[in-house]
Amino acid sequence: MQFDKPIALAADHGGYELKESIKAHLTEQGIAFVDFGTDSAASVDYPDYAAKGCDAVLNGSCALTILCCGTGVGMSMCANKIKGIRACCCSDTFSAEFTRRHNNANCLCLGGRVVGAGLALQIVDAFLNAEFEGGRHQNRIDKMMALENR
Repeated sequence: MQFDKPIALAADHGGYELKESIKAHLTEQGIAFVDFGTDSAASVDYPDYAAKGCDAVLNGSCALTILCCGTGVGMSMCANKIKGIRACCCSDTFSAEFTRRHNNANCLCLGGRVVGAGLALQIVDAFLNAEFEGGRHQNRIDKMMALENR
């Protein structure tokens, strides 16, 4: 895993502990990241943190973003409302790998109350290690992104 830009991380209170595990894992891997919060398990609004992580990808300061909340679903729903973001909520490594390979996802969403840290770190690795295959998949990405303008 080599990235020319850091990975953006953000979480609400339900994903805070998982985000902290991911931070430690990325540090061990030598992967740079930017933590956009939250900084505790105190209740916060997940849309605020989804926006921070996604904005870092859209403004070019981060390569990808990983968002954590209780289920991963709330973060995913918020992220996919942001033009230019292709977010996936994953609970398995196959989906995480192929959403990068075929859908060119730029945002991984995880549920701190759904997957344990061990599985989550495997999902993160699958997501970060996969690369977009392009080719026939690019036409589908173009059609997907055109849906934002409907």
